[in-house]
Amino acid sequence: MANLDAAIEQLLNVEKQMRLAGEVAGTRKAVTDILQLCFDARAWKTLNDQIVVLSKRRGQLKQAVTAMVQQAMQYIDETPDVETRIELIKTLNSVSAGKIYVEIERARLIKKLAKIKEDQGHIAEAADLMQEIAVETFGAMAKTEKIAFILEQVRLCLDREDYVRAQILSRKISPRVFDADTSKEKKKPKEGDNVVEEAPADIPSLLELKQIYYELMIRYYSHNNDYLEICRCYKSIYEIPSVKEDPAKWTPILRKICWYLVLAPHDPMQSSLLNSTLEDKNLSEIPSFKLLLKQLITMEVIQWTTLWDTYKNDFENEKASGESLGEKAAEDLKQRIIEHNILVVSKYYARITLKRLAELLCLSVQEAEKHLSDMVVSKALVAKIDRPMGIVCFQTAKDSNDILNSWAANLDKLLDLVEKSCHQIHKETMVHKAVLKV
Repeated sequence: MANLDAAIEQLLNVEKQMRLAGEVAGTRKAVTDILQLCFDARAWKTLNDQIVVLSKRRGQLKQAVTAMVQQAMQYIDETPDVETRIELIKTLNSVSAGKIYVEIERARLIKKLAKIKEDQGHIAEAADLMQEIAVETFGAMAKTEKIAFILEQVRLCLDREDYVRAQILSRKISPRVFDADTSKEKKKPKEGDNVVEEAPADIPSLLELKQIYYELMIRYYSHNNDYLEICRCYKSIYEIPSVKEDPAKWTPILRKICWYLVLAPHDPMQSSLLNSTLEDKNLSEIPSFKLLLKQLITMEVIQWTTLWDTYKNDFENEKASGESLGEKAAEDLKQRIIEHNILVVSKYYARITLKRLAELLCLSVQEAEKHLSDMVVSKALVAKIDRPMGIVCFQTAKDSNDILNSWAANLDKLLDLVEKSCHQIHKETMVHKAVLKV
């Protein structure tokens, strides 16, 4: 130990001379040699003390601090126990705090510390640590590393059920970033540009990050039962080349897309996704789901009991295979079928009795009225209920101006037809006269 202290003292004198002389290479070497001596002697407390001392020396060069932090980071995995590791990370964290030239190293240190805290079961503490770092402002950090860091922040927020913060963090990533062409050659940085560091080897590729991003978003939207957004997330995962080329991967995802399309409330986006999914050639590999989607776009009343008997096993298996389809999903499925049936009835009937509507929907009169009222309130369709008479009217009451406009438009069409007919008659007469003359 005495030899170690003497060697450190000697190197500290060298470091001082080099630092005062402004020798970057010499200072950097002296600093890293001191750390190497401590590491070789496995003197972890001395190592922490020396890191703090060296960083606080007057006029310490930036390059020396950067080299020191990078060197010490290599020793983290060599520490004998968790307490020593946490102590070293905290020392490096305090040294790098507020220094923009070691911001990337600090972010990596925080990530390691958060991982240790998570392994110890302190998820809330790990999430708070990660949220301290705003990596989106780091110009020199690789794009994939930035995305991976933000995704880790989102995951920890979801684990602690902090859904509001998870959504705020997820918005820092634009989905368009995953569609960037990575095959293009990287441009050489111009003079004065920030040099972007290469991402570490353990950072996933952009397409792997895309899958992780959408899986986390599925977890977020599942909390709110936002079926359409869940479906869009699965659709994005389905479009990843590695998934689309492997039937073992895309079959379960396509099944989930179909289920969430059926569960999603009827609107233009859902209708567009429904039609694009039906055009997918892979859907013919799972004919039962193709039939399910076709039933939804066919303007015919669907019998709930028949549909449930046919698809109950598939639905239960889907629920068992993942936590996505919750208990509420079965109730929502019945709700969507009722909504579909009401829309079908509104297309075929201008007026219908509540009793007949309830028969078509296989519901009681009170339930039919409730579901119809809910759809009118949500502006899914236009209807009026005459409760004393028990009649539902699906026609909209036209304004007097609308009636006049439609009458004028019809009159214009009639006059056009009369004019065309007169022209055709005149033409035929002329042709006939010409034939007679010959």
